[in-house]
Amino acid sequence: MRYNDEYERRRAYYERRRRKRRQQLIWRMTVITLLVLILILLVILIGRFFISRHNAKAKTVEAAAPTSETAAVETEPMTIVDEKTVAIEKLLKDAEALAVTYDYDGAIDLLRSDPQYAGDPAVTGAVASYEEIKSTLVRADVNTIPHVFFHSLIMDNKKAFDGDDDQNGYNQVMTTKSEFLKILEQMYERGYVLVRIHDMAYETTNEEGKTVMKPGNIMLPPGKKPFVMSQDDVCYYDYMTGDGFATRMVVGEDGKPTCEMTLDDGTVSVGSYDMVPLLEDFIQEHPDFSYKGARAIIAFTGYQGILGYRTDPDYADKNPNIEADKEAVKEVVKSLRDNGWELASHTYGHMRLSTRSLSDIKTDTGKWDRYVVPLLGDVDILIYPYGADIGDWHPYTRDNEKFAFLYDHGFRYFCNVDSIKYWVQLGAAHLRQARRNLDGERMYYDLPEANPTKDHLSDLFDVTEVFDRDRPVPVPPSS
Repeated sequence: MRYNDEYERRRAYYERRRRKRRQQLIWRMTVITLLVLILILLVILIGRFFISRHNAKAKTVEAAAPTSETAAVETEPMTIVDEKTVAIEKLLKDAEALAVTYDYDGAIDLLRSDPQYAGDPAVTGAVASYEEIKSTLVRADVNTIPHVFFHSLIMDNKKAFDGDDDQNGYNQVMTTKSEFLKILEQMYERGYVLVRIHDMAYETTNEEGKTVMKPGNIMLPPGKKPFVMSQDDVCYYDYMTGDGFATRMVVGEDGKPTCEMTLDDGTVSVGSYDMVPLLEDFIQEHPDFSYKGARAIIAFTGYQGILGYRTDPDYADKNPNIEADKEAVKEVVKSLRDNGWELASHTYGHMRLSTRSLSDIKTDTGKWDRYVVPLLGDVDILIYPYGADIGDWHPYTRDNEKFAFLYDHGFRYFCNVDSIKYWVQLGAAHLRQARRNLDGERMYYDLPEANPTKDHLSDLFDVTEVFDRDRPVPVPPSS
């Protein structure tokens, strides 16, 4: 009996403790829940308070905001500072573009041209730098300037060297694209800088009122070597069709002269398919290869038209677009002139002037005047076909009737061909210069395996690295 009483007593005791703990747990949970609710409510109230303050501040700022005119006045100083900085940066960049082509006078004049910026420390510092460089420049001796030349470049070796009747001619007097680009690279690495033939000498009037030719003032840093470049027969003759050459010259989307080439499927591609655009590409990448924006001389005949356009009267019946082509030629010529290219006569009929009579020369020149000058404009450079000069090594005089006629017709620069490093003759009122052919024949016969004792090219480039091994060898000598 006692056992049962004790058991009931203990059971009642534990039951009371269990209920008490349960009540305590319920109470704690209730308190925690209330605290959480209070905390959430406080967060909401605080958030609304700050949002309200932000909106009120925004309205205050908006209400106090100045009118557009006032705002413009208040922000103008910052705009002026920004515009000035941009203007100075552009000015410095434009000046550097001139200086990199050795036109330090032009760069300095540009920097000093605007009084608003001339006193800026960056501008005055650039001027001082260019003045210092100018003091180190060396005047080039025009009598030691070489002149190199090319014909149309072979763009597809397989088509040019396909064993047909034209292969030997291409192999002798043409240069491949690969060779041309290697020549440019090696001459650039050796410090050569392209100059205009008009930089070498220019026509002026002396104190006595007489027209004379005066040597130019080409100023270059020590170690730089000026040279002239030209290209003959930039006409893309009919016989070259399908043999891996450009077909004509056009104006590119950038306004610069470039070339078309007809592909195997008959489509026409525009790109760097001859000397003009390839040299342009190289100078864009290496602007210090060009003296004050100089480019090469482009020489034309006329008997099939120029630049690949069949504009000669003999094509009037064959070319229904002859008038449109003439207008296209004028646009290309303008692009060439605007981009620094010099233009020259190679005679209308590719005539060997050394052996032809004065009457023949007059007839040929008359055709040039009628059919080419309207497209090309006047030119004062004559590049002799075959390099055949109208005189010997003595200076021209008016006793040479061919010279007298050509001079009176406006020619002042006369270029023959010779393999020596340079030959320049500055006459009283004209300039003569020998050109060096950098073609297959010249390069082949300078290879050590062909002629170990000959060296006509090592001052310009390493012929063993340049010579295109796609060429058929040996290269037959020209007749």
